[in-house]
Amino acid sequence: MTPNGILNVLIYSVLILLVTKPLGIFMTRLFAGERTFLHPVVRPLEKLVYRLCRIHENAEQRWTQYAASLIAFSVMSFIFAYVIQRLQRFVPLLNLQHYGTPHAPAGATPVTADLAFNTAVSFVTNTNWQNYGGETTFSHFVQMTALTVQNFLSAAAGVAVSIALIRGFARKQANNIGNFWVDLVRATLYIFLPLSLLGALFLCSQGVIQNFKANTTVQTVEGATQTIAQGPVASQEAIKMVGTNGGGFFNANSAHPFENPTPLTNFIQLLMIFAIPAGLTYTFGTMVGDTRQGWALFGAMGVLFLAGVLVCSPAEQAGNPQLAQLGLETKASHTQPGGNMEGKEVRFGIATSALFAVVTTDASCGAVNSMHDSYTPLGGLVPLFNIQLGEVVFGGVGAGIKGMLLFAILAVFIAGLMVGRTPEYIGKKIEQKEVKMAMLALILMAANILIFTGISTVAKFKQNGYWNPPGAATANVNNNGPHGFSEILYAYTSANGNNGSAFAGLSGNTPWYNFSLGLAMLIGRFLFIIPMLAVAGSLACKKKLPVTSGTLPTHGPLFVGLLIGTVIIVGALTYFPALSLGPIVEHFLMHQGKLFSMVSFSIWS
Repeated sequence: MTPNGILNVLIYSVLILLVTKPLGIFMTRLFAGERTFLHPVVRPLEKLVYRLCRIHENAEQRWTQYAASLIAFSVMSFIFAYVIQRLQRFVPLLNLQHYGTPHAPAGATPVTADLAFNTAVSFVTNTNWQNYGGETTFSHFVQMTALTVQNFLSAAAGVAVSIALIRGFARKQANNIGNFWVDLVRATLYIFLPLSLLGALFLCSQGVIQNFKANTTVQTVEGATQTIAQGPVASQEAIKMVGTNGGGFFNANSAHPFENPTPLTNFIQLLMIFAIPAGLTYTFGTMVGDTRQGWALFGAMGVLFLAGVLVCSPAEQAGNPQLAQLGLETKASHTQPGGNMEGKEVRFGIATSALFAVVTTDASCGAVNSMHDSYTPLGGLVPLFNIQLGEVVFGGVGAGIKGMLLFAILAVFIAGLMVGRTPEYIGKKIEQKEVKMAMLALILMAANILIFTGISTVAKFKQNGYWNPPGAATANVNNNGPHGFSEILYAYTSANGNNGSAFAGLSGNTPWYNFSLGLAMLIGRFLFIIPMLAVAGSLACKKKLPVTSGTLPTHGPLFVGLLIGTVIIVGALTYFPALSLGPIVEHFLMHQGKLFSMVSFSIWS
């Protein structure tokens, strides 16, 4: 890595460390029902919401009731988002200036049923996978009501579930794990609204647009005509980052200058992604009564994050060694001068782009300021593997802490097997039910990715009354060989991990991909959350065990190492065969002169 890249990572890591404790303390007080500094302003609105929705603030729920509330809320959110999309031609804020011209207004074209299904599922599950170009497909009204609103609510639901899981570890002999509706309201009003408001104001000050204007048609200096999309971008951009949603107003996402105009906005957006997930580790420590436990999780996440950066960034800075045959590198270094800048913005450069790629896939964010499809094989392997691990490296707003606690359960179970003791974690016995639920979640996630990927590479699909040949889905990828396989693998990995980023060479707006990716998102969201809520309910009923000489310490370096090893080994054993068919074999073939990217075809053909 370059000195500039190292300094960038160090400053970023220090700032994340500094915000972890204050945010963690605030969220602890908030979800315990205690007064915070925002209560004088927000509390009246909170009480009004309870009154209008008939929510009993002090009533709590069993884990089954909590899960049922989450599912019911998600179903209604899906229906709302789907209907708004299908009816968007009849809602306000269409760009009317282009009617009768070759440039149809965004929102004037009907949204197909399969695309509306995929998009509604995507935003309700906090995935924000986009098989469309936002500025050309949806009106301002749909962007705000069907998409931005879900950015708030799906993120708040994720935080609520994480808090419920933490309560399961913290409570003793209790039947309840909180109230989903109360947790949802508090997360929305006290966390996401204030942070998004501040974030949007900052982004506007840096040049991110926020208006309801129609698209502007301008004449370029060359004399050509260009249509520039406009709209309420800053408000969507802020919650997109704070809520680790990732869905961009524009098709170019955070590479677009209207979403991410300067290196400063880029850095602040990176802070937005990790801030709340990092704070939840401290919330965990304070709620279970031992902040060292939270710092242990933070330490494991931090090591995995740095490992990803230390692989991805050097791979991109080294670039493509085959360019030596064109005289574009020095024989001594065997590195591409300037590194691999394909798919990256000059205003960000390689180091910052690689850092963004690692952060957005460590979290369940999915926003991108560069195109992962253009990365070197090893550079692209890191974002892919990050998501396959379950996005446990801080993760999304709630996703990371849930995933890391799942691996913590497995880690203490493995340690218990090695020493012949019943495993314990945070004073609770980890027994058959907890281990089964953890393994069920892991198996379902792996099957979700691998089965859909396998089907998409070999199955026949019927179109226009005719059966296409086996592997017809691969016709939707821009590259052949292992890189084309990686595009399909990345799509289902991203959908399962509720991430939303993509190897953009995949053309996903087809009935097959819209439906199958939507189904993968639902499985990745709810068949992971429900087993975790079952774990929370089971643990909450148990009594706290006293610490003895035989208790495994779960707050020190030994446990951090065991936890990291469990994460990596489980991920490696599960996904290594698929990765070997994709980025790993592509890396070795690249060094033998065989390339698969679009640019490489133009070079070598």
